[in-house]
Amino acid sequence: QVQLVESGGGLVQAGGSLRLSCAVSGRTVSGYVMAWFRQAPGKEREFVAGIRWTSGSTYYANSVKGRFTISRDNAKNMVYLQMNSLKPEDTDVYSCAADVGSPIIYSDPGKYEFWGQGTQVTVSS
Repeated sequence: QVQLVESGGGLVQAGGSLRLSCAVSGRTVSGYVMAWFRQAPGKEREFVAGIRWTSGSTYYANSVKGRFTISRDNAKNMVYLQMNSLKPEDTDVYSCAADVGSPIIYSDPGKYEFWGQGTQVTVSS
């Protein structure tokens, strides 16, 4: 089992920044893919960014490319999402997810076996 706990959400003005954190515990995460998704009420989960734990290679949704950065800290078992130049349309619940079965960074949320509880990000105009 893998436990994921997000933190760092909040209210920020458009153009501002936030950093989300995801604490990973349980099984060793070496070889996993970690990702951030977001979801608004009544909408499907949307892939934001993913990272291969071992290599550190990343993949981003076009909507956040150049504004968001995903990273991980191997020693602390943490995954981060640095969000800059935030827009009101970035308002969502952001969740951390882990895929333990493949080294491919999927954008399909169905590929991820473990999820955190989510953290709310609200961007005011």
